Order: sequence, then C-alpha cells, then structure tokens
Amino acid sequence: MTIKFIYYYIIPILTTVLYYLVHYIKIMSSKTFKYLRREGASSRYCCVPSCKMSSRFNSVISFHSFPLNKETRKTWLQNIRREDYKVSPNTRVCSRHFRTDDFIPQSTPNARRLLKKGAVPTLFTRNISNTSAPKRTGLWKRRRHVPSPLEQDPVPTGFQQHQEHDYCSSLVQDHLEVDETEVLRKEVERLKRQVAELSVLQRFCLGRFAASDDDIRFYTRFATYNHLMAFWRLIEPASHNMVRLTRVRTATVSEAGASGSTSWQSMQPIDEFFLFMVHLSVGLTERDLAHRFNIHQSAVSPIITSWANFLYAILGSVRIWMSEEVVKAHMPKKFQDYPDTHVVIDCIELRCKTPTSLLLQGEESHSTYKGLIGMAPHGAVTFVSSVYAGSVSDKELLKQSGIVSLLKPEMAIMVNKGFFIDNCVLCKVYRPCCLLKKEQMPAEEVRETQSIARLRVHIERLVGRVKQHKLLDTVIPLCDTRTINQLYTVACLLINYQNGPLLKAWAND
Repeated sequence: MTIKFIYYYIIPILTTVLYYLVHYIKIMSSKTFKYLRREGASSRYCCVPSCKMSSRFNSVISFHSFPLNKETRKTWLQNIRREDYKVSPNTRVCSRHFRTDDFIPQSTPNARRLLKKGAVPTLFTRNISNTSAPKRTGLWKRRRHVPSPLEQDPVPTGFQQHQEHDYCSSLVQDHLEVDETEVLRKEVERLKRQVAELSVLQRFCLGRFAASDDDIRFYTRFATYNHLMAFWRLIEPASHNMVRLTRVRTATVSEAGASGSTSWQSMQPIDEFFLFMVHLSVGLTERDLAHRFNIHQSAVSPIITSWANFLYAILGSVRIWMSEEVVKAHMPKKFQDYPDTHVVIDCIELRCKTPTSLLLQGEESHSTYKGLIGMAPHGAVTFVSSVYAGSVSDKELLKQSGIVSLLKPEMAIMVNKGFFIDNCVLCKVYRPCCLLKKEQMPAEEVRETQSIARLRVHIERLVGRVKQHKLLDTVIPLCDTRTINQLYTVACLLINYQNGPLLKAWAND
C-alpha cells in the first residue's frame, strides 16, 4: 500500500515541482545573461572595484584612460585602491568618480568630455562587505552599534552611495556641466523667439507688415509705417476709453457660460485699428476680414462701427478751419494771381447699396450721397461736410454744409463752374466762366478760365486721394450704410495724416 501511494502520488508531485524549478532557473539565468551581455568589442567598463558602469547601458557617462604621467597614474591607482593593478591601453575610469570642476568646459553639447591636467578620481562607493562585522547579540541583550573606523570614512560630498548604479536617480543630472546647461537654455530661448516670429508671420496683423512700407501704404494708405505709428501714438491714449458696442452682449454670453468663437475683444487695440483701416482702404468684405484676422464674422461689424465712431469723434474735435493769416503764410506761388483765395471746394459723390424689393430680386440697386470737401490753397483739408442725398443741388449742399457762416467778406473761394452761389455768400467767388447763351467766350475770360482750371486740378487730386480708400470708390455695402457719414468724414480727415503735400514743390514753399 505504501509503495503504491508513493508511486501514484508522491513521485508525480515531486516531478512537477522539479520541472517548474528548472524552468524558473532557466528564465532567471536568461534574464541575467541579457543584462550582462556585451554587444561588440567597443563596449567600455570602469575598472574601479564594485563599479559596474558600462557604456553598453549608459551613453551619458564618459570613460577616461589613465594619464601618462607616472606620479598622476600612481595617485589614480592609490585612490581606486588598485596599487598592484596592471594598466593597459583599454583600462578606463568612468566620469562618476570625478568632480564637475575636473572637466574642461565643453564648447558644444555634443563635444567630447576631457579631463583637466592633473585631475584625479576622488568619488567612490567604498566596499565594506569584507570588514569584520560585530558579533550578533541576543534579542534581549542588544546594544547600540558603534561603527568601526572604516565605516566612519565619510562619503565625499556630491556623491551618493548606490548599489548597481541606479540610472533613474538624479546623479546624472548633477554631473551635467554648467556650460552645457547654459547652451541649452540659450537654445530654448532662440527657439521661443523663432516660434513667436513664425506666429506673427502666420497672423494677419500690423506686425506682419511693419517692415514693408509698400504693404502699409496698400492696406492703410499711410505713406510709411512711421507715419502710421505717429498717428497711432496720437489716438492711443483716448482708445482706452472707447465705447464698444458689444460689451454688454459679450458679458451676457460669458455669464451664461456659452462657449462660442473667439471674442473680438481679445484682439489688441492696434490690430482692431488695423482691421478698420484695411476695410476702409482696401474695401474687403466682412467675411474676408474674418478669415484674415481669424475671428468670427459677426465680430467684424462691431469693430468697424466702433472705430468709425471713435475716429469720427477724435478727428472731428480737431479744428481744421484755418485763419486768414495761416492760409496766407502757406500760400503757394501758383496762387499769386488769386492771393485772397481762402478755400477751394468741390463735391464728392458716393454710391451705397440699398435693399431690393421682392419684385426686383437679382437686380442691383443703389442710391447716391453727396458730401462737400474744402481745401486750403496749400493742399490741407480744412472743411468736411456731412453727407446728403444725391439729389441735392450743389447750391443747396453749400447752404446746408455750414461753410457759409465761416466765410468773411475779405475772403475768396474757388468753386467749379456748376456752383452758382454768388448770392449765397458775402465773399468773392472764383469760378470758371460759362458760355451760357454766348456764342463765343471773350479772350480775357478764356485766360481766366484756364488759370482757374489749372488751380482746381489740385482739389480734384485731393478728391482722388479720398477715393483711394476703395470702400468709398465702389458701391458701399449695406452693413456700412448706417455709418456712411462717419466713414466718409474719417476718410477725408485722414488725408492730413496719411500723405505729404500734393506737390513736392509745395513742401519748400
């Protein structure tokens, strides 16, 4: 019975246990072999006792050969406690046994690490496993352990005692040189600046075109970037007190917790001003501006309206009507035949799109508006009226504009031949002669008409500068009809800031 029990129960159990034990030993031996194996003959190892550092497992640690100087080599052998050790050309000591100041500073992060002349290894993990341990006492007779003199040997500062070199510890970071860290910090700063520059180039903003005066002239009609920034410095202090139309609406949406597109109030004020100038100067639509400035289309109209009202109030508060003394002081030589001319006036016609009826869908329908602009003889804008319906006559426009009250009897104005306003003003009127019912114009009137026409070319050039704002030179869209008066007035008043004199010769007069 006993033999059968052993044969059928004990032997199978022992066989199974033995099988798993052998399998476990094979697995453990294979892991150990993979960890300690060498790959190629170029792998380097540290010769310091108890140091198992290898270039196979750590590419950050550097390995240094023994110096040729006999005294220095002797010091190395004494410090690593291998005085009778035979040094070969392949014998190495890893960088973990040297202090940071023992190395020559690296010019680049990937440069080879070199030791200074006379450097010796001083950082070690002392192996005290062979020292005699104190006798073990009984459980009830334990006493305080007194360390031996060898155990009292302090570990050098800046070195941590490790078993099998913990590569995940911060020891490698402690050995990074200061110069290498400084190089990396500068590289990070350079990359940050490069990313910032690329982000500016990708965004459609004023900073993107600051280096090109041609682009500034195209998008804002200012002559140069310096002209634009000089004007911005004039209006910037007052821009902080702007009344924005969507402030209440934005606050309501944020309180409700709605998550929508980017709010236009997140834009910088100077970029909002740039958006307004692009719309006025180039005539881009709201959809186009929304794509360019990366904002929602519904946010474009409030920006344009807010800045139109703001600039209308700021520029309109500046007195542009000049006194007789100032006008005469800047009188060009071309006006020597008409020295009492105080202002040259003309009309500007605008076209605005109007909503069509259901019966006329698909057909273009637009109405016209008229505005009066006045220019001093030297080319500065000195008067801008409001806009009126296009059906108003030139004479009625002059009366309603308010310029009549500014004219004095000793002044003179120069008008186009359609302005029959002699009985409306008290001053003298210079106007090209008309034939009316005459068959032929006298020679004197012909010469006067030609001379006045040559001078009136300059007011036409000024009107051309106003019409360079493409929004006013095309059919103005419906979204701008509410602020057509502000847009027209701002475009006229900006002429005094955007350009130089009408003629280069006038700059020296």
